[in-house]
Parts: sequence; structure tokens; C-alpha cells
Amino acid sequence: KHNNQIHKTSYAQHQQVRQIHKKTMEIMTQEVQTNDLKEVVNKLIPDSIGKDIEKACQSIYPLHDVYVRKVKMLKKPKFELGKLMELHGEGGGAGKPSGDEAGTKVERADGYEPPVQESV
Repeated sequence: KHNNQIHKTSYAQHQQVRQIHKKTMEIMTQEVQTNDLKEVVNKLIPDSIGKDIEKACQSIYPLHDVYVRKVKMLKKPKFELGKLMELHGEGGGAGKPSGDEAGTKVERADGYEPPVQESV
């Protein structure tokens, strides 16, 4: 919006919208390709990617309040149990517990139901 502008709002031209969209896609793909899933999620939560997009697009059109509102997984990553356990903070174990770490079996009658609790 210019200083001498009469209208309260101003809108970007179609070509500017296309340039902003292209720059946004470049920044998002660059962030996703260079970082792993955990780092990308940590960048999405405080919305630092939105701030990067806002800074990069200032030369095209002055933007404010840029947020990433939807993320779509286009390609499923290879499943690695070690990385999954690492994401959940349980270390990179092999998946099966060794002899001492395995729990003991609890004997219960068939049809056992736990008692109903008053509050959760």
C-alpha cells in the first residue's frame, strides 16, 4: 500500500502471485531436501520457514503474516525402525529386547476386564 493510496486494501497482480508461489515452492523444497523429518517439523512449529518466505518475497510484493498452514507428504520415506525409535526418543535399538529386558508374563483369567475408574 502506497502512502498516497485512497483504497484501504491493495492486491498483488497475477504475475506477482505466480512469482511468490514459485519462490515459496523453492524455499519449501530446499528446506525439506536438506533437512530430515525431525528438523523440518522443528522448523514448522515456530514458523521459521514462513519468516524465510516473507523475507525472500519482499522484493516481489510486501508480505506480512506468512504462515505454512498445510503440509502434504508426496513420497513416503524408506521405513527404518532405528530412525523411528530415534524420533520417539527411545534410542536406535534393534527392535527386539534382549533376555533381561524382556518383561515377565502376567497370568490373567480369560475374559478379564480392568475395573472402571472414577476419573481419568
